[in-house]
Amino acid sequence: MRYASTKTIDQQAAQVLHRTRELLVRQHLQMANALRAHLAEFGWIFPQGRLGLSQAIQILQQIPETEMPDLAQITLLGIAEQLGLLKDEILRLDKQITLWHRAHKESQRLATIPGIGPVTATAILAAIGKGTQFKSGREFAAWIGLVPRQNSSGGKERLGGISKQGNPYLRRLLVQGAIIHLRGKRYEKAVGGVWFEKLLHRKSAKVAAVALANKMARVAWAVLTKEQSYQRNTQEPLALAA
Repeated sequence: MRYASTKTIDQQAAQVLHRTRELLVRQHLQMANALRAHLAEFGWIFPQGRLGLSQAIQILQQIPETEMPDLAQITLLGIAEQLGLLKDEILRLDKQITLWHRAHKESQRLATIPGIGPVTATAILAAIGKGTQFKSGREFAAWIGLVPRQNSSGGKERLGGISKQGNPYLRRLLVQGAIIHLRGKRYEKAVGGVWFEKLLHRKSAKVAAVALANKMARVAWAVLTKEQSYQRNTQEPLALAA
């Protein structure tokens, strides 16, 4: 079943903003990985992540010619310069996302959900508007691709990993939001709190993160369609999203 809906010009503009940001983030990651790989060929090893990249660029500017040919160093410094330009442009787009977020009360309501910030909130709003094209939060989660594959036979149901069909951008943002709770061990602050903590005792961290992302999507649909903010001390948003 298709969930087509007419997007406003404002939504279309926000989606262009998000798609451009996603493209630049992907290019930044690719160039950062290439820089580390080239440096490794000369014996310079750096960890992944922002800190490792910062160290790589800093040391690259100081490597003597005896340890790296001048031609290679000049080339890699060019990559470092492009990384800086990409970072600046991503930050500029982030500011635009923040401004769009502040101008839309629906996006601000979505950001009341634990694990959902301005980037994810604006991405959801730009993609589905008020979400009325979905009959339930479960349908919205399925549209994103946050539901397990069905591998049933002989009357016995078997659930596999997520189908990975649907909207990969929203799926990635929601899973990343769920992982924040895992890394910070802030289980009680997650959507469903006690439920999430109990799930971690029975399932792997990866499975638990996807399950939490699914619940976050369902609550997001409820927040949009019922026009109310998420409230931790009441079960109403969760009931609406079921």
